[in-house]
Amino acid sequence: MKTRFVLINTSHAGNVGAAARAMKTMGFDDLVLVAPRWANVLRREETIQRASGALDVLNNARIVATLDEALDGMSHLCATAMTPRDFGPPTAAPRAHFEMLLKSELLRHEALAQEAQNPSNPSGDTPADPGAASQAGVAFLFGSERFGMTNEDVYRCHVALSIPTNPGFGSLNLGAAIQVIAYEWRQALGGFAVQDATPLEELVQRDEEFHLKLAALSGNPERVRLLENINARIHFVRRINLENPARRKASFAEHESVMECLLAGNGDRAAEFLLRHLTLSAEEAASTIREGLARIYAESVA
Repeated sequence: MKTRFVLINTSHAGNVGAAARAMKTMGFDDLVLVAPRWANVLRREETIQRASGALDVLNNARIVATLDEALDGMSHLCATAMTPRDFGPPTAAPRAHFEMLLKSELLRHEALAQEAQNPSNPSGDTPADPGAASQAGVAFLFGSERFGMTNEDVYRCHVALSIPTNPGFGSLNLGAAIQVIAYEWRQALGGFAVQDATPLEELVQRDEEFHLKLAALSGNPERVRLLENINARIHFVRRINLENPARRKASFAEHESVMECLLAGNGDRAAEFLLRHLTLSAEEAASTIREGLARIYAESVA
């Protein structure tokens, strides 16, 4: 089933990046913006930074002038509105509605399949395509951060999704709301399996490869060879360093910041992040080396 996320009159560039990130974590990539505040919002630095690696979603995203264009090909429209409306579509929690929607789609698909297999057709009409149900499209609509969705836009939808929240504080950031909806929809579709942690040795290899690829961007083969030699010498130290969950998380977050700046074409900013990363790594090196030497001594004595 096709899935599309539609952002209407989005005013903050960072929220577009956050939306792309939320979508990609749940395996969705169809993002359409309707008349956003910034015409170049998909290329703005804040958007790219908040996307945090979901640049493929941004690259595939479309900007259109009207909601009609954004909804082309979509058969089931879900408004997201925290404020109850006295008129318009029924209000439902995402999880309950998704279960009902998928059950109805399954029943419709089975009915179409049975019709196609029926040898008798009194009317003489061609049976409906049994694959039609699988070609349906679901669109999730999100209004502006400043005033939400207009009544007109909500009324054209089949349902108004309301995320159950604390009655005393129900305000959700746009990116957070998209993440919740994307998660619930992915779970309804079957979800993703929980992945085992990446083996430590593989993390060390990825860390080494990251720095080698950065060195290769300089176009200096000698610099790459020098770094390969350094990697071989400090492999054990790097391994001990990455055993620390806090340092491991911080290190890869620093890698992401460098890459986001490079992909955005901001080399100076990337250099700043890289210098900060190397400085922090140097500060960690002394204690890591001491720990490594202590471990080697303990193993040799044992």
